[in-house]
Amino acid sequence: MSLHVFGNFVTPLGTAANNRGETDGNITTLQKIVWQGQVHSTVSAEAIRFALRLRLAEDGGGATNRSWDEGARCNAWQDPEFKGWKSAKGDTYADDDLLGFMRADAAKEEGGAGSTTARRSPLEISRAISLTPWPGDVTFNAAAPGATPSAQKKGSNPVPYGTEVHATRYQFGFALTPERLRVTARAEAALRALVSLRKVAGNHGRFLFDFSPESLVLRVTDDPAPRLLYCFETRDGGRTVEAPELVRRVEAGDIGGKELFVGGAIAGGETGQRLKAKGASVEAGVKAALGAALATISARQAKK
Repeated sequence: MSLHVFGNFVTPLGTAANNRGETDGNITTLQKIVWQGQVHSTVSAEAIRFALRLRLAEDGGGATNRSWDEGARCNAWQDPEFKGWKSAKGDTYADDDLLGFMRADAAKEEGGAGSTTARRSPLEISRAISLTPWPGDVTFNAAAPGATPSAQKKGSNPVPYGTEVHATRYQFGFALTPERLRVTARAEAALRALVSLRKVAGNHGRFLFDFSPESLVLRVTDDPAPRLLYCFETRDGGRTVEAPELVRRVEAGDIGGKELFVGGAIAGGETGQRLKAKGASVEAGVKAALGAALATISARQAKK
C-alpha cells in the first residue's frame, strides 16, 4: 500500500491585505468567497505554491527549474522543455517533481497536431480560507505627493486610496504521496518549506502576514483520503483554535489516532488532550510535531 501524508495548517492571528493587485475604484480588494453561508476572505492555492517554490529555491540552493527574478519581475527557467523527464533516470528539479508542470506546444504545421508535456502535481494544496467571516473592514490611506514617479503627474496633493483588510487566521491543507516523487527525499524538503512559509499572496510591499502555521495537524497513513481538511474552528473570534470535527472522526474510528501528529498552540487545549488520549503524537511546537512526523515517514519508507 502507498504511504500518504496529509496536513492542515492554521496561521497566527494577523491583519491580512493579501490582495491580487485588483481594485474596485480606488479600493484594493481582498479575494472573497461564501463559506458556510458567510463571506470569508481567501488566498489561492497558486499563491501558496508560488511561496513554496520560493522557499524551495532558497533552501535548495537554486534547485528549482523556475525561479523568480525580482529585478525583471518575471520567472527565469533552467529547463523550459523539461528534458530531464524524458528519461526515467534523468535529472529533474525539485519544483517540477513536487508541483508538476505543463508545456503546450502548437502544431509546427497548419492542420497538424500540437504536443503537451505535463506532470500532475504530487503535492496538492487547498485554497486558504479565513477562520472568521470578513466584517467589511476598509482602511483609508493616502500616498504622499510624488511618492512614485507616476504620482508626480497628479500634482502636489496626496493620493487617497482604500484597502480592504481582514484581522483573521487562514487555514489550508495539503496532500502528498512521497512514492510518486522522482526523488523521495524531496517530500521532507516540501514539508519543511510549508512549515516556514512567509510571502504568500500580494501587496507585501505594504503589509506583512505570517503564513507559517501556529498550529498544525499531520497525518501519515495508508488511507488515500485526507479526512482532516479545514478541520480548524474558533469559538471566540479567532483568539483560540480547536478542531472538534477532527476529534469526532478520531473517536469514531475514521482516523487512527496514532496516524496523527499535532503541534503548536492547539496542543495545549481540549483538542490536543483528546487526540493525545487516542494515541496521537502531540507536541507544543509545530517544528517538533513535524520532526516526529518526518521520523515516522522515514521509518515507514525504510521498511519498503
